[in-house]
Amino acid sequence: MKFSYSWLQSFFSKKLPLPKKLAEVLTLHSFEVENLTKEEGDWIFDIDILPNRPDCLSHLGVAREISVLFDLPLKEEEKKIEDKEEKIEKLVEINVKDASLCSRYCAGLVLGVKVKKSPSWLQKRLRVCGILPVNNIVDITNYLMLETGQPLHAFDFDKIEKERIKRRGGKEVELPSLEIRRARKNESFLSLDNKKFLLNDDMLVVADSKDVLALAGIKGGKKAEISSETKNILIESAVFDPLVIRKTSSKLNLITDASFRFSYGRDPNSVREVLEKAILMVKELAGGEAKGIFDFYPTIVFPKKIKLDFEKTRQLLGLEISDKEIKEILKKLGFKILSENLIEVPTFRLEVDIQENLINEVGRIYGLYKIPSIPPLGPKVMAPLNPSLFWENKIKQTLKEACFDEIMSYSFCDRKDIDNFFYSQDQVIEIANPFSLNFNFLRPSLLIGLLKNIAFNQKNFSEIRIFEIGKIFKKEKNKFLEKKMIAGMILGGDFFELKGVIDFLLERMGIAGVWYDSFEATSEDSQQEVWHSTRIAEIKLDHQEIGFLGEISPLLREKYGIKKEIFAFEIDFEKLEKVATEEMEYEEISPFPAAIRDISLIVPQRVRVDEVLEKIQFISPLIRDVDLFDIFDGIEEGKKSLSFHIYFQSKNKTLSDKELDFLQEKIIKTLEKNKGWKVRKKEE
Repeated sequence: MKFSYSWLQSFFSKKLPLPKKLAEVLTLHSFEVENLTKEEGDWIFDIDILPNRPDCLSHLGVAREISVLFDLPLKEEEKKIEDKEEKIEKLVEINVKDASLCSRYCAGLVLGVKVKKSPSWLQKRLRVCGILPVNNIVDITNYLMLETGQPLHAFDFDKIEKERIKRRGGKEVELPSLEIRRARKNESFLSLDNKKFLLNDDMLVVADSKDVLALAGIKGGKKAEISSETKNILIESAVFDPLVIRKTSSKLNLITDASFRFSYGRDPNSVREVLEKAILMVKELAGGEAKGIFDFYPTIVFPKKIKLDFEKTRQLLGLEISDKEIKEILKKLGFKILSENLIEVPTFRLEVDIQENLINEVGRIYGLYKIPSIPPLGPKVMAPLNPSLFWENKIKQTLKEACFDEIMSYSFCDRKDIDNFFYSQDQVIEIANPFSLNFNFLRPSLLIGLLKNIAFNQKNFSEIRIFEIGKIFKKEKNKFLEKKMIAGMILGGDFFELKGVIDFLLERMGIAGVWYDSFEATSEDSQQEVWHSTRIAEIKLDHQEIGFLGEISPLLREKYGIKKEIFAFEIDFEKLEKVATEEMEYEEISPFPAAIRDISLIVPQRVRVDEVLEKIQFISPLIRDVDLFDIFDGIEEGKKSLSFHIYFQSKNKTLSDKELDFLQEKIIKTLEKNKGWKVRKKEE
């Protein structure tokens, strides 16, 4: 945000430090000065005002900081508006419908003004701060916004529709009428720059009996625009609900200087004071006669009172600072010392509401750089092992060794993702106050983030191998379920490659007894639509399902614009953690060579590979390992051929050909006992 050096100087009788020195001190104690430039003979500070300091979104706010840092007193305000008996209520009707959305609304009427160009000094101050001059009335409202932080708006009083108002005693009068209310659904609004907006009932407007005159706290409308023909004006100064302003700005993609300030909150006790300044400036620069002020302020905001523990202040800051110094700093910042440890907070410091805020103020003004660097003293105690973190790191390292890259996606998703993955409303958790319209649900699966990542990166890579460890969130029987999962996905691979990765991972975690079962979906299970109908398996530990492995369905791939096959897995991390172990069983390596024999088996299509493997492995202890190396479909109708490498090895001797032939014959007989199973001969 831009601030003028000469404008800041106008708040002080004494000379300010040179601009560079001022920038250094502000950066050290208050806000970072990002840039310092010279424009039109004036030094301009570009200051990064922190979101928790709306009181400094003005030259007055920054001047207060300078006053404290350099011990320079601010000039006293001299001019005040004359207090006239005439009541504005006789000339205009103003009605605030909801005090929770507009906690204070002031309006001042000035008749007989002359709209013309502003004086050169005012135009220059606006230009160097990034605002183009318009005319003296509009420029005054912008000038005071930059000076005080309080946005103002001026209406052409004669363009406000009149309405018949019933007074006490039954008398009716016809007066211009303003209403601060919620917008009506699909109500239209034409802004000053001729842009048309369609509003909804979550938005706040200032309207007459026919039209919306302004989008409250954001932008004025075309209808009551100040023009060269304007003779009478109504100036608005108000406090609107920050959340409503922020949501409306976001919804309409309309961020203005006013909405920026209102969205962080304003001090209701300064509203009338700024309006009075505006009326005085109008009378000086445009002439006219003030006709009173309307002031709606149903619930007065009083200064907060906070107890401050001076000893705790020293402990938290790590500074030896006296009670007297602490009190002096707080007094300079505008806080009042009511008693020994009771502090009154000025209402313009909206963010100060707990003791720690006061301690922070003391620390930054005193100088955080003065805090001495003292190494902590104490015994070195090794932190206890966190099993969850240990196994998470183990899994990450193992998958990275398998050439996978880790991703970290948001824990949120949108309605489109929920629909794409076929989740119903009673399975997912919707966020009551999402920070973005694209993140209004908690993710029910890690696969959502992985699939979106591949969709985004597929144009740059022909092969992608990614994984993520994180929490998913679901609803089951009206209860919220939060579960830690691990999921992986590959583009440019196949089912058995990914199965091998899972086997490698589980082996590294010391988990045995894992097998793969066919997936049987229930009517409620959304998984059946996510996976390919014939290329999915349940990953089971003993007889408990711990996850899924398979190909993502073509239908789902198509929704994300992915043409190549994708294979994925999703496993319950918490179930793995319970059975994982670092304990390993070691056995002596046999000094005798292993022998390899191949076998091809014709089986019905429904037979699973693990059924065959299980039967072979339990035939003899001399069978050390069995590997599937080929699957051939269509050898016969309804049949497939499975080919295996079988490894034979003894710990006591080298196996002879006769012994190997005997074992192979035993395998063939065992397999062919099953109906429809047939071992292929060499001639076949």
